[in-house]
Parts: sequence; structure tokens; C-alpha cells
Amino acid sequence: MSEITRDSFYSGRVTVFQPAKGFRAGTDSVLLAAALPDALTGRALDIGCGAGGALLPAMSRLKEMQFTGLERDAAMAELARKGLIENGFETRGDIHTGNAKALPPDWENRFDLVFSNPPFFSDGAIQPPGEGKQDAYLESLPLKDWLGAMLFALRPKGTLVMIHRAAELARILAVIERRTGEITVMPVRSFPGSDAKRVIVKARKGLRSGPMRLLSGIDLYQGKGGPRTDLMARVAGDGEGLSWG
Repeated sequence: MSEITRDSFYSGRVTVFQPAKGFRAGTDSVLLAAALPDALTGRALDIGCGAGGALLPAMSRLKEMQFTGLERDAAMAELARKGLIENGFETRGDIHTGNAKALPPDWENRFDLVFSNPPFFSDGAIQPPGEGKQDAYLESLPLKDWLGAMLFALRPKGTLVMIHRAAELARILAVIERRTGEITVMPVRSFPGSDAKRVIVKARKGLRSGPMRLLSGIDLYQGKGGPRTDLMARVAGDGEGLSWG
């Protein structure tokens, strides 16, 4: 692995160790952590946690939950473990090295919250990613199977939260609509008036299917090339959660 950097989230309140080259946690990770409902308690699972770019901020926000991270890259999993210790979270979390397509049998219906920022692209859909980015950008298993793993681990009435490309929303809904209820979609735009490039999807396992809620969504920047919106400044700097109301 290349040189490791020590990076601060939430104005220095959370530390994440990650490679200087390759995939580095950024806006998507911060948004995913912010999208987890504040009032949840119990056990949470982050599938594909990497070095902890969403996991560690989530642990800072949801202090009443126990967390498990799953990461197939042993080196990245070790960085996540280092982050647990650095942030004083080791009594509230653990990291497992493993693959989403082969979850432990005793994880079935185990977690109250399952969240993920999975790889976005199938092999061949984009030019080969740079060094250290393959696992983060290219699907290790199809999206439907990744969602299947999330639902396998989620207990009945538990909450699923995923961030993904807006272009994949139809595929996501096709998988979850018969197995979840209270489906809510939050579009994420770069700036007002632009197309949504990301969606954050929240749903609850096993509830009766009903109308999907499509929220007005959020903007990351005040304008093209402009500063962050006030909301994103609070999310990134203060650890404020996103509202699903």
C-alpha cells in the first residue's frame, strides 16, 4: 500500500487513516454517514466499509449503536481498525475482513441498520480505474446481489440506507420494492438546477409496500464552481444529519 495519510472529518473530531493514492473517502462517504437516522439504536453494519470513511463518522453521530464494518481488502480493513482505536471507538465497533457475497450465516436478520456506499460500475463500463481504485469503483458482485446481502443481514423492520449513482435508481428499486416498505429517495445535486448525480435510498425491511417518497433533494454547492451550501458546510464540519422529513 502507498503512503498513509491521517485525515480529519467533522472539523477534526474524527480521524480516518487512508492511502495517499487510490480511492479516498469524500463527499459520498460524508453524505452516507449523515443520512443515517439519528434516533436508531442497536446494531449497525457497513458493507464495504473501506478504511472507515463513512463508518467512523457514523459512529461519531450515532453514539447509541454498536457498529460492524465489513471490508474484503485486508489492508483497508486494517486501516479501519486503526481508526477505531484512534477515535476511541474500539468498544463500540469491530471490523471483519470478508466479502459481501459470502456473509456469515449467523449474520442473517442480525442488524438494525445496514448501510453501504458500494462500487458504482460494472467491469468494462468505464476506463480502468487508477492504482488502488479498482475495488472501490468496480462491482465485485452485481448490484442486486449487493442489495441482497444488505437485506440478508438486516432484521425485519430494520433500516437500509444506500448511496449510489442516480442512474441506477431504477435497478435499486426493482430489487427492494417487494422486500421493503417506507422507501424514500433523496436526490443529490451538485448545485441548484443541475441534474441529480447521486441518490440516497432509505427503506425498511419487511414492511408492507406503499408509495415511494421522492424528496426535493439537496445541493452540494451554491452554484457551479461556488462554495458549499450552508447545509453541506454543517454536514461536513459539524456532523449534522440529513433530514428525511
